[in-house]
Amino acid sequence: MIPIGDDVPGERFPFLTYTLIGFNVLVFLFQLSLPQADLHGVILTWGVTPRELAAWSGQPWVLATLVTSLFLHGGWFHLIGNMLYLWIFGNNVEDRMGHVGFLLFYLLCGIAASLAEVFLKPGSALPTIGASGAIAGVLGAYFLLYPKAKVILLVPVFLFFFFTVQVPAVVVLGLWFVMQLFSGVSQLGISTESGGVAYWAHAGGFIAGMVLMPLFRCSRRSPLRYIYQCDRRKE
Repeated sequence: MIPIGDDVPGERFPFLTYTLIGFNVLVFLFQLSLPQADLHGVILTWGVTPRELAAWSGQPWVLATLVTSLFLHGGWFHLIGNMLYLWIFGNNVEDRMGHVGFLLFYLLCGIAASLAEVFLKPGSALPTIGASGAIAGVLGAYFLLYPKAKVILLVPVFLFFFFTVQVPAVVVLGLWFVMQLFSGVSQLGISTESGGVAYWAHAGGFIAGMVLMPLFRCSRRSPLRYIYQCDRRKE
């Protein structure tokens, strides 16, 4: 089943969501323009390598990878899958946080997701890349903000036939989180140095999104509302 939309209309143009999608696409096109050896070097240098971060000894570029890794992707399917989720769920979360607040929230969730992967796999020498940790934070916020929303899922039947169903967001995203959590647990103690999905980054990002959401949601109670200029319609 593939999510293709939801039933929550936005009240303002999701400038940051579209900007993030565009920037990710541009970075990926830049990756495609590189020779294979250079691309490998870019990923090794700017992806998050848990072993290097766990043994951090002051190099600033190692910390910078917590952000740069969020804009690198390993292939078209990796990119398209992440951008699809950001496009569906990001606009509504941005609507509730304001543009600046959403950007800060997105980056913090991505950093938290990478740190979760480092904490649980401190000896891994495999670089972690992709926006999925930050987007998982967006899903965590959406889970709390719009639990009664309906997510439109595309369901394949056989090979060329499809139909759509609408499922409550709390079910779709709740099951997604449980799957990431159980998949992460199943990997504990198993070497994944040949590659794979960073399930702990997904789970960590989702939890970070739920924890951080109250701070960034536009409301009179938010202690940060004056920093990122919440839209008063959202109070």
